[in-house]
Amino acid sequence: MTAVGRRRAVVCGAGIAGLTTAWWLERAGWDVVVVERAPRPRSAGYMIDFFGPGFAVADRMGLVPALRERAASIAEVQYLDPAGRRRGSADYGAFRRAVDGRLLSLPRGDLADVLLEAARDRAETRWATTVDGVSEGTDHLDVHLSDGTTRTADLLVGADGLHSRVRELVVAPGARALRSLGYQTAAFVLDDDGLRRRVGARMVLVADPDRQVAVYPMRDGLLAAWLVHRTSGPLPDDPRAAVRSHYRGLGSGVGRVLSHLTAETDLYYDDVAQTEVEHWVRGRTVLVGDAACAPSLMAGQGASMAMAGAWALVGQVRRRPDDLATALRRYERTVRPFAEERQASGRRTARWLVPSSRWGIRARQGFLALAGLPGSGPLVRRAFGTEADTTLPG
Repeated sequence: MTAVGRRRAVVCGAGIAGLTTAWWLERAGWDVVVVERAPRPRSAGYMIDFFGPGFAVADRMGLVPALRERAASIAEVQYLDPAGRRRGSADYGAFRRAVDGRLLSLPRGDLADVLLEAARDRAETRWATTVDGVSEGTDHLDVHLSDGTTRTADLLVGADGLHSRVRELVVAPGARALRSLGYQTAAFVLDDDGLRRRVGARMVLVADPDRQVAVYPMRDGLLAAWLVHRTSGPLPDDPRAAVRSHYRGLGSGVGRVLSHLTAETDLYYDDVAQTEVEHWVRGRTVLVGDAACAPSLMAGQGASMAMAGAWALVGQVRRRPDDLATALRRYERTVRPFAEERQASGRRTARWLVPSSRWGIRARQGFLALAGLPGSGPLVRRAFGTEADTTLPG
């Protein structure tokens, strides 16, 4: 222990997993510093459906009212073909009813913003800073930061996402930790009053084999665009050019959406991938969220799993204040089976979510339309993995 009294933790990553971990650690009596390599909070990202165990954690933190204020009101999913013809629709309310209304559609960045505000008075946050190295002693860690300073801590939490630096430096150096699912995705926000009026309260999905574009309404009059396509190639040097190339000619207003993608646009672009590492723990360092077990957006619940995993981690640490090694091992044993089930679900459903044929597109649309019928709640819960308990054992 670094000193008599409060223990100290360094959390690498000011995203959903990191901020949730920081909040719960401080509540458990720890001093926490959060370091984040980005110079400021990230606004780029994609719309998420937030439900499941993470929703229960957010409720425990008192954050659900603030999240509801940021959530979009989506009544329907409308399917268009590239020619602009309506090919079907689904009642979005059916998905909310299947989880007793405990589902919110909001930008991932807005969830992170609410967490940042909640953690602001609980943890010091240092932007444009990351972990450069770690030296572990018998009863502490020296965490060497990119700004030239060193923090002495009892615990280092790697919550720095899919491309985790902490994972590479400490937990799994040299490991091939990412499993690509064969897709790349992009997301950005646009301001277009005319398009917003056409979209209304719907999510509009334009699908072609191996590529699709979805446009969602946001609460502030803006629109969120999410794009995904199949590819086996590496990440492009110029993501904007890649987006224009992959979705050129898709029709149904997609060209108008792409016209808003300029050099100034805050664009999210990444592989659709999962994290697979043999261990999440090494010594006093532990991984949480996407750094440990990214399910991919094909599986859904990545943000929910990140919050639930953070809650489970701190629960184990709180129960065993004098046996950190056992607490970290029990955290991994508790969360890993649930995470691996969600990852397996993501691999199974990837081809269904981004079909490779027009027949596959029609089959998906038919299933989602069926899900909107009365009495379909059990079907929806099985399909989207919401039958499990709403919280993880901590």
